[in-house]
Amino acid sequence: MKIAGFGVEAWLNQYETIATTDISQSSIAALTIGEVAALDGHDGQQFYQHLSALRLNYGWIEGSPEFKRLVSGLYTQVPAANVLQTNGATGANQLAIYSLIEPNDHVIALYPSYQQLYDIPKSLGATVDYWHIEEANNWLPDIEELKALIRPETKMILLNNAVNPTGSLLDEGLLRQVVALARSVGAYVLADEVYEPLDGTPFTSIADLYELGIAVNSLSKTYSVPGARIGWTATQSSELADIFRKYRDYTMICGGVFNDQLAVQILQHRDEVLARNRALVDRNLALYTAWVAQEPRASLIAPHGISVSCLKLNLPVDDETFCKALLDETGVLLVPGSRFDIPGHVRLGYCTDTETLKRGLKLLGQFLRRYDD
Repeated sequence: MKIAGFGVEAWLNQYETIATTDISQSSIAALTIGEVAALDGHDGQQFYQHLSALRLNYGWIEGSPEFKRLVSGLYTQVPAANVLQTNGATGANQLAIYSLIEPNDHVIALYPSYQQLYDIPKSLGATVDYWHIEEANNWLPDIEELKALIRPETKMILLNNAVNPTGSLLDEGLLRQVVALARSVGAYVLADEVYEPLDGTPFTSIADLYELGIAVNSLSKTYSVPGARIGWTATQSSELADIFRKYRDYTMICGGVFNDQLAVQILQHRDEVLARNRALVDRNLALYTAWVAQEPRASLIAPHGISVSCLKLNLPVDDETFCKALLDETGVLLVPGSRFDIPGHVRLGYCTDTETLKRGLKLLGQFLRRYDD
């Protein structure tokens, strides 16, 4: 099996550990284990006592009953039995694609977005057509292009909603049009939904709209615990869940007792975590957009409470050369847009802690001045 190098992950693997000011990430500033434990309202004592009594065996293979119940409660049409725990959203995407896509299948992928969603199907021998997002359309796709791409034999449509790295959101109206096209040919629709908006913008999961919809999510982005490595697939269809179960036995076994209980703690206190993160997103987005407004070399289609952004830079050098020089000379880390096939842009993770964002924007602005002469 041949597969392309994973652009964004290869960049971060190489450089994120040496950055002194990391404003490249797409998660909201991570919680500490102590902060997660303290959600119990007793300075973590109840949580730690609970953990200390657990045996570190394989635990619940598909996720504990409480985990499955809590995740099911995030949807309106997904029973707990159809929730399967995975190793993050990347594991969930891999599981669903690996379970359903075969050589010579035809799939359609939103592009550019998260590279997994088109390069894994390609590696399996599928024919992949791109449904393009357009900067001129606020980084949204045109439904007419999808109508032209879909075939009677189309097996799957793969979406990233909201989109990484642009932060653009496919609303319910557009999703319903996607579902109507998919249903007309019996195609699955997979949506990686890890970037849910936090500003009150309505969000609808594909799993609640379509009987062949596959929702993928995790605790890594909106919930601020990427280190827990817990994600899931969620479907209306018990038949689909059973297909995933078979392939899951080959790829994961379990998520781990400790990780599962961290996930349960987060989901039990979801409202508190989201309130913390909503305040951080609002505060940081205001700082970020104010900086963009006064920076002559930058422009932005601002995300709506979504923890990822795609900043356009007017530069006389390519974005990868710029990002490497910026890191070498200032310690500031961005992701070149070319790593997402969006040259001339960078992914800027504005949802880091506020002080890091302030420092990163200041250093970035100072570095940009060298191109003014």
